[in-house]
Amino acid sequence: MAADGNASQLVGIVTLLGAAVIGVPLFKRLGLGAVLGYLAAGLAIGPFGMALVTDAQTIIHVAELGVVMFLFVIGLEMKPSHLWGLRGQIFGLGSMQVGLCALLLTAVGMAFGFSWQVAFVSGAGFVLTSTAIVMQVLAERGDIHAPHGQRMVSILLFEDLLIVPLLAIVAFLAPAQASDNAVAPLLQRAGLALLSLAALVGAGLWLLNPMFRLLAKSKAREVMTAAALLVVLGAALLMELGGLSMAMGAFVAGVLLSESSFRHQLEADIEPFRGLLLGLFFLGVGMALNLQVVGQHWPLIVAGVLALMATKAACIYLVARLTRSPHRVALDRAILMAQGGEFAFVLFSEALKLQVISAEVHANMTAIVVLSMALTPLVVSMHKRWARGDALQLDGVEAPEDLRGTVLVIGFGRVGQIASQGPLARGVQLSIIDNDPDTIRAAALYGFKVYYGDGARPDILRAAGAHHAQAILVCVDDKQAASRIVQNVRRECPRVQLISRAFDREQALELVRSDADHVVRETFESAMQMGRLTLQAIGVDDDEASGVMDEVRRRDAERFALETAGGLFAGRALVLGNIEHIPPPQHDKPAQ
Repeated sequence: MAADGNASQLVGIVTLLGAAVIGVPLFKRLGLGAVLGYLAAGLAIGPFGMALVTDAQTIIHVAELGVVMFLFVIGLEMKPSHLWGLRGQIFGLGSMQVGLCALLLTAVGMAFGFSWQVAFVSGAGFVLTSTAIVMQVLAERGDIHAPHGQRMVSILLFEDLLIVPLLAIVAFLAPAQASDNAVAPLLQRAGLALLSLAALVGAGLWLLNPMFRLLAKSKAREVMTAAALLVVLGAALLMELGGLSMAMGAFVAGVLLSESSFRHQLEADIEPFRGLLLGLFFLGVGMALNLQVVGQHWPLIVAGVLALMATKAACIYLVARLTRSPHRVALDRAILMAQGGEFAFVLFSEALKLQVISAEVHANMTAIVVLSMALTPLVVSMHKRWARGDALQLDGVEAPEDLRGTVLVIGFGRVGQIASQGPLARGVQLSIIDNDPDTIRAAALYGFKVYYGDGARPDILRAAGAHHAQAILVCVDDKQAASRIVQNVRRECPRVQLISRAFDREQALELVRSDADHVVRETFESAMQMGRLTLQAIGVDDDEASGVMDEVRRRDAERFALETAGGLFAGRALVLGNIEHIPPPQHDKPAQ
């Protein structure tokens, strides 16, 4: 009997994996994206398709850990200072969008003939956008760290924080006989939530880094992987016990570890689990689409999907335009965030338990949310094709494809043009990419072949030949873009020589901490030359002036080395001006 049970479980696992292996490549080949491939595969093998796998809710519950791990990885890339800088977007933009959408979606529900209580719960559930779908699409496009991507991430974070207040509102809306036990512990829930959050922050500040340093000394890679999973799942469990979102707990844990020297190791350890579980989540959502309910109430469900998605999209577009986003960005946000999300299932289940909504409304709204999630990747793909001609004028501009240059230059403005002269003089083969079509066309007039691409995207790096290059020059004039590029290059190509331009000392320190081999401060050498000329102008002879400036250079290099985390990066040579300074003797580096 036990053998039969094990075989049955193994059949289910093989079926899930087989559906993903077949469905995802097929849909990506059709240009429809991985998310829609997972959803379609789940629908095909689920209880309302071929019925090869029947327990969709269990799969969704387990696979929600994929969303949790995704938020942990995003948190690792957001330092507390950066998150603090987003506070206006999180609470300002987030509350504006959520408040207006909730009001309009409630009005849509009342227009369908429901009471205001049922309409509010249905609308509030649909307000909660799918973190999994939005983050997956942003990751595929490489837009998570772009300004418009950061705004969407901020709104998603605010929506994750809303789940507890919304559950409290549902308890107040419940009939007296159902709400007696629900309203009483509201203060207790709020206190427990704050206590859980405080415990997580305390552990992140004082326990996690010492724990990883201790484990790194054991040099057991599997233990580090286990510790990474422990941190993610432990943070998620703590937040769930406190009544908050599991994904929010993982995100906070990631932010607390974002400045840790173990950040890249943690991200590498989590990545395989994140991708697999996130795919499993989308499979489960596809399986959960109840075709019987859709068949019985299809006019209401189809009308509900169209009305709610159109209203939410219009509201998001309006808020984006009111906050001065350009039309293209506002339309992209509206299309990408117009669906309901996974937290709607939690809200609807609680409302059903407290008799705020009926079982029929629960089934219909669940189907509406699942259909909206399934439609989103398709709508995004269609919009991408239709809007391709409006995004940028790319006449005469080519994207990179399987380049093989010895040196890859990212950014071909003033710095990139000058920095490339040395390699060109030695006959070195260059690959050059830039994300400004005008720069590319101007360079072509002088005989330079520059390809169009964003160096912050891993797929563009691969197409531009980053894995084949001996050296990569990061010459972009955007501080945040340069930091993202350096981090992606180091993650994708750990052995390549990485030379990056830095705007100032602060950014130079950040780039060194991201493992750039050489960092050049763009104003340093010109300022040193001006200092030398000043000494000569007041009568100091050439040799003495050179000696004074060399001493200034030496002291600056020493201060810089001390600031780079006490010698953690001593294995890297840092270019300060046009000379190399080798930091103090190398110490044992923590396991990476």
